[in-house]
Amino acid sequence: MGYAYKITNQQGLYYVTFTIKDWVDVFTRNEYRFIVTNSLNYCIKQKGLEVYAWVLMTNHLHAILSYQKMSFPTLYVTLKNSLQLK
Repeated sequence: MGYAYKITNQQGLYYVTFTIKDWVDVFTRNEYRFIVTNSLNYCIKQKGLEVYAWVLMTNHLHAILSYQKMSFPTLYVTLKNSLQLK
């Protein structure tokens, strides 16, 4: 189940959660954890993402993020797409 929240302050801090479909425990495997850390590092270095805190659980990711360069929803979609496991 997803929830849609309206982001009103593009320069604010946001607490976000990325969940795995059906809550499957994919992050127990190192290769999938590396995808997450590589995606976060890419968005930090290339997209200007600011990560204040994050925690990776077995089936979801929590993070406190901010972004100044483009709209936060655009960044959210970029990060979410880069996290999709193939």
